[in-house]
Amino acid sequence: MGSPLVDQTDDLELLSLIGFDGRTIHGLKVHPNGEHVLYPLGCKVAIVHWDSRKQEFLEGHTNIITALSISTDGKYVASGQINHMGFKAFVIIWDFYKRTALMKHDIHKVRVEALDFSFDSNYLFSLGGRDDGNIVVTHIPSLEPMCGYPATRATAGDALTLKHSNLRSPVFMSAGEGSLRVWQVNPEKRFVRAVDVQVSKIKRNVYCVSIDSQDEFAYCGTLTGDILKVALYFPEDTNKTEPIRTPNMTVCLGKIPKSKKRNTEAERYSLGVRDIIILDELKGARNLIIGAGNGIVELVKENENHFKGLKSPSYPLLSVLKSTSVDSAVTSLQIFREQEIMVGNDLCEIYLININTFIVRLIVTCHTSCIYDIAFPKNYSEVFATASKDDVRVWHTETCRELLRISVPNFTCSTVKFASDGKSIISGWNDGCIRSFTPQTGKLMYTIPNAHNKGVTALDLTSDGSTIVSGGGEGQVRVWKISSSLHKLSAILKDHKGPVSDIHVSSNNQQAVSASTDGSCIIWDIVRLVRLQILFANSLFMACRFNPDGCQVLTAGTDRKIQYWECYDGSLIRDLEGSTAAALNTLDISLDGSFFVTGSNDFLVKVWNYNEGYTTHIGVGHAGIITTVRLSPDSKYLISVSDDGAIFTWKCPFQPETSIVCAVGSEKLDVAQPIQSANKDRIRIRKSASGALGFGSGDCAKEENIVSLSRTQSACSHRSTIDVHDKPPEIESETSEVMKPSSVRSDEIHTKGSTVKNATDHKSSGVICQSNQPTVPPNSKLIASTGKTSSDPCVPRSSLTRLPKSIKSETCKGQIMKKPNHRH
Repeated sequence: MGSPLVDQTDDLELLSLIGFDGRTIHGLKVHPNGEHVLYPLGCKVAIVHWDSRKQEFLEGHTNIITALSISTDGKYVASGQINHMGFKAFVIIWDFYKRTALMKHDIHKVRVEALDFSFDSNYLFSLGGRDDGNIVVTHIPSLEPMCGYPATRATAGDALTLKHSNLRSPVFMSAGEGSLRVWQVNPEKRFVRAVDVQVSKIKRNVYCVSIDSQDEFAYCGTLTGDILKVALYFPEDTNKTEPIRTPNMTVCLGKIPKSKKRNTEAERYSLGVRDIIILDELKGARNLIIGAGNGIVELVKENENHFKGLKSPSYPLLSVLKSTSVDSAVTSLQIFREQEIMVGNDLCEIYLININTFIVRLIVTCHTSCIYDIAFPKNYSEVFATASKDDVRVWHTETCRELLRISVPNFTCSTVKFASDGKSIISGWNDGCIRSFTPQTGKLMYTIPNAHNKGVTALDLTSDGSTIVSGGGEGQVRVWKISSSLHKLSAILKDHKGPVSDIHVSSNNQQAVSASTDGSCIIWDIVRLVRLQILFANSLFMACRFNPDGCQVLTAGTDRKIQYWECYDGSLIRDLEGSTAAALNTLDISLDGSFFVTGSNDFLVKVWNYNEGYTTHIGVGHAGIITTVRLSPDSKYLISVSDDGAIFTWKCPFQPETSIVCAVGSEKLDVAQPIQSANKDRIRIRKSASGALGFGSGDCAKEENIVSLSRTQSACSHRSTIDVHDKPPEIESETSEVMKPSSVRSDEIHTKGSTVKNATDHKSSGVICQSNQPTVPPNSKLIASTGKTSSDPCVPRSSLTRLPKSIKSETCKGQIMKKPNHRH
């Protein structure tokens, strides 16, 4: 069945965007008014009011933005993009104050490498990438491209950057691989001419160029790690654009080494000089701020050249006054409000450095790689968690601030969920482990090792938090019973033949549906641990969801279809065309079941009417494949993430009028309005009667039961780095009859006080040790002997694996625990 025709679909309103594309060279820009900061993210240009953090966006590009520039007077913004091979790349000129596009041209091929305005905003200079190699001059008053010319000679490499003159409007410089040229624009003849800078026998790849305020010298940062100082030889009359003589390199600058020996070789910056800022001359000496490829940011002073007879072309003439580091390659340097330096690096982070003290503050953080999952706490929309490579992060929804970062180096988190009581964050990793962390500090609570042989690809929890249903890359669905001190495997369900892509537990906690790339979706009874229905389609299923009443299942996959299935008999009810050209990766359903949301490979977020089956709203803006979409519990926000690490927060078009109840432990507390004014930047953490902490919002009856997680000047309130071998203190366990494993793998687990070895197996019960918890007797009713088989005729014998009696755990403080003895 096809969806009914709809005359018009509305656009989703974008509220905020978490992300910064730090890999764009010179992409971070501070507006001349000192109040706004601009940077590219995907195919949008983000305009952020720095004090209020209000975001606005310039939309019009069709692919990733690769170049950005602001005119000196702040009136114009120019942006350029990349495109597919063989297609034209757009350059757009924007009116900053009206937030509208003034003109667009597609003269360059495939990629726009760099953009720069003249100092009086009369010209825009644009540089094409490797497949284009041309410089185009656009006349701003007429908004028309005026002339163009190849950026380099045929014997030179590619040009990489542009820099305008500070006193002469038609003059600019270009630099790149073995190329350094001074250009002059002749507006009457609509012609541009270049003069090559003489650099003698020195060959350098230039990354950045900075020209002093009098147009006397240009400082060019190189990949080698030194700086070329070029004399431009312009006449004193600023109306004359022709140099008196050919520009040439006067000296190659390096750092003064720490060694006190005379005539020693100069030190160079590791991984090259990426950006340079020229400060005003103080007492006859010129100071420079240099950003290097290894993350070093230094304030240096240029000294006079008194060296003779050095063999190295680099002279040690730069003395370091102050130095700091931003942990990764510097891609942008900007002066911010005269007293600070704003630094962007290729880890997509923004720092502020005080010029006087060189104290560093981390301001903006975001993911740098694909985001695989999103999770909200139950009935609480103020925070959400994201799962990506190396870490799990917790964000504040309204302010877009990072509250917590849990790092597990060298591993990828594929799925994340909040426990129903808000006391833990449960995550699945590609090393086959399920890890639980505290939501306040990110401390590791427990680990289920070897939960799956080929990594944990999906998981979900029951609303009471007693059961975890997980799926793995080997195609198995495993059911785990979780309590305060006991974590055991109840069953292994083996009907899938391919990796499990998604799992969802029904609202009544009795059923779970799993989607797999083998073309099947299976509805399981997680109480009796049997298969109820199996759904087949000619598709790789990527997402599945129960509707709120649990009578239907919604699926999406690579066949671009959205399918409705009946849970009772597994019949197909409806078939919708989810996309015209791209596979569907994710979906989510509102709590009232009136609408659902999908995300696909065509970079579009779509909102659908559930009953009518048509698209009501479309969100455009992602520059990468959309991997996950989630609706907030209060249905006010729609969060979508993509494989480029961007997090988009959309305004949900349909908002229910029902109030939200926040459950913390055994108590239920009404969520009040968000904290206003000065308290808006704080997350209120509610403490239950038992003393455990959970997420909450608003004022409680007892102020002493409120713990406030206040924000610091740093972007991330707390970071927690977890060693993959870290584990809570071991608990001495009494073993009962244990089935003989087919293969046993021993992992050495390091803790702060002890070193313990655990023998685990993917078929054995996942007994995880938890300290300071009461003893829980084994539940013999849920675990049967391995010799018994299911009496249900609908369940194949191969689909259910029963385990022996669980292991009883006891708390033992202050001792080194021993591993249980397994019978072989």
